[in-house]
Amino acid sequence: MRPGTSGLRKKVKVWQGEHYLENFVQCILEAQGDALKGATLVVGGDGRYHNSAAIQTIIRMAAANGAGQVWVGQGGLLSTPAVSAMIREKRGAEGERALLGIVLTASHNPGGPTEDFGIKFNNAAGSPATELDTEAVYALTQTIAAYKTLDGTPDVDLETVGVTDVGGMRVEVVDPTEDYVRLLRRTFDFGRLRALVARPDFSMVYDAMSGAAGPYAKRVLVEELGADPACLLRCEPLEDFGGGHPDPNLTYADDLVARMGLAADGSVLPAAEGAAEPPVFGAAADGDGDRNMVLGRRFFVTPSDSLAVIAANAQAIPHFKDGLKAAARSMPTSAALDRVGAALGFRVFETPTGWKFFGNLMDSKALGGPDLAPFLCGEESFGTGSDHVREKDGLWAVLAWLSILAERNGDPGAPLVGVGDVVREHWARFGRNYYARYDYEGCGADGANAMMEALRAAADDSAAFAAPAAAAKQRGFELVSIDDFSYTDPVDGSVSARQGVRMAFASGERAVFRLSGTGSEGATVRVYLERFEGDVGATQGRASEELRPLAEAALAAARLQEFTGREAPTVIT
Repeated sequence: MRPGTSGLRKKVKVWQGEHYLENFVQCILEAQGDALKGATLVVGGDGRYHNSAAIQTIIRMAAANGAGQVWVGQGGLLSTPAVSAMIREKRGAEGERALLGIVLTASHNPGGPTEDFGIKFNNAAGSPATELDTEAVYALTQTIAAYKTLDGTPDVDLETVGVTDVGGMRVEVVDPTEDYVRLLRRTFDFGRLRALVARPDFSMVYDAMSGAAGPYAKRVLVEELGADPACLLRCEPLEDFGGGHPDPNLTYADDLVARMGLAADGSVLPAAEGAAEPPVFGAAADGDGDRNMVLGRRFFVTPSDSLAVIAANAQAIPHFKDGLKAAARSMPTSAALDRVGAALGFRVFETPTGWKFFGNLMDSKALGGPDLAPFLCGEESFGTGSDHVREKDGLWAVLAWLSILAERNGDPGAPLVGVGDVVREHWARFGRNYYARYDYEGCGADGANAMMEALRAAADDSAAFAAPAAAAKQRGFELVSIDDFSYTDPVDGSVSARQGVRMAFASGERAVFRLSGTGSEGATVRVYLERFEGDVGATQGRASEELRPLAEAALAAARLQEFTGREAPTVIT
């Protein structure tokens, strides 16, 4: 029961096994110590299979363990950013805020009776549990002998907003969008966004991928901003996400991608004779609404570029009206953000993968460190956000992009400036970090771990380094170093080692290898590739093509096929 990057994820059948869910929840509750007595909890999830049954169990256990109140989203639904917003925004009758959020999600993993389920937890700041928190829970799972629950209490009606008593504990079923939307209204200029959406030459499509983001998209994009409901795609939450994979990338959001005039590899589709033009703006969310993919008409924006573009145009967002003070990116994310920070004069942090590391930086002042707000952060895995909450926030990223387009299109009589125009201008100013990610899903854990250990050995020993260096050289690249990324948190001093192996090449390219912590079975190997081009000029090809020679050299140096048996990645982004 050791939590990974974002909580504990297993197959549904594991969670349904005898006492498994109860044991993990008991350890989360016990880890709160005496603070749990009389405290308020937020509980909700992405609506995947087993969501409602798990919530009923958690409510009974919270009551048996002495909690005073639970706020739960109507229908059991709460997106991950909405949980953070509710912890930070909502106050009870006595003015108290929640101590803990329990989020039922496996994020972008598939759902259904034979698929994935997960639980993660947020602290009183609305941040994902820190490494210290998750290690404390893991330690308790090694010694747990009993859990507390209430037998014989009826289920709470999760479909009806209202208050119920469960064993003396107050359970309030709440509108899952209210606190979140109130926060977004303070963060963005909704009037300006409504004007953009109302332009006759503007059009958009939003794909919630049958996940928890759907109700929020309806509330914000349609009810608040006036978008045509027809722009919403798959916005009804389904337990199995409609049989799809709720991961917003070019492969799994194929319907949206095709509507935007693109193929699954990011290339432009030929226009059919007489066909209407694709929408101006497109976006997709993952299962729990914290990830985003942004598309323009026949144009894909990599998450790394998206983060850098938002940073470079932060003045378009009222939350950043006085400028960014700091920003952060995960280590595998491209250095495009760093170039913007250097040019505009704000500090950029490099952290391991995992939003919990950003949360500590955002709360630095409260924890005795410097004030880093307003703060922007993001990961290459389609995660973007700011200090308005303490989680990645997919709909926030969409509104950030709409804010940029609204500012660039202030003259209603001028030709519309689109997403592709904004990104190309960004490359012309700051240069382009060609970037791609290869995902090898469902690899054997033994082979994947052996590959990583061999890479770490090459980082530590010059003799072991010779073999990967020779393999890269055969493919035209000079490998100059290999290292294993380690991070010391500047706020709490915790050390996170073995966070990804980096290869550096003589011409400035880099490749990163790491095992993802978001899978439920086997191992997912992620390979990140990056090359900077300062003078973009006419060379604006697809990143996957531009980086193919580097990929061949890095994969050969790591002996990935030898260790995993995989000849090709599952997904290239």
